[in-house]
Amino acid sequence: MRTKYSGVEPPVERSESDFDAAAKYHVSADVEYLRYFVSYIVQFQFHRAACEKAGQYVKGDPEKTVNNCDIYQSTEAGNALKAMLAMGSSKPWPDAMEVLTGQRKMSADALIEYFQPLYDWLVKENKALGAHVGWEEKPKCKSA
Repeated sequence: MRTKYSGVEPPVERSESDFDAAAKYHVSADVEYLRYFVSYIVQFQFHRAACEKAGQYVKGDPEKTVNNCDIYQSTEAGNALKAMLAMGSSKPWPDAMEVLTGQRKMSADALIEYFQPLYDWLVKENKALGAHVGWEEKPKCKSA
């Protein structure tokens, strides 16, 4: 997967017996890693909700897109964030999310919407240039 999506591959052949997971601090120290994934997804939900509160985002309005939103000095967005953050850890995270976003479930919709213009541009540009997208695996040395 790493080669397919990132273009990063090991210099030598690898197998299931290579225990790379221990090289990641979070694995060897038994630190939960899912929080990073979750935070990346929900930050876009929070951003979109704050943009709505600020009047900077309206779904379907090409003049008020989530990727061009600026909530700087927005009292409405600030108050909404303050209300959510004031809950601290006293409530489960879905309760806090609902205060700001109006929904209790994590969704990648806001992330996809944020990057959709970039994705569309890249598809068009790559097609116009005849650019190959992706990586081909290179021959590797035999491991010792």
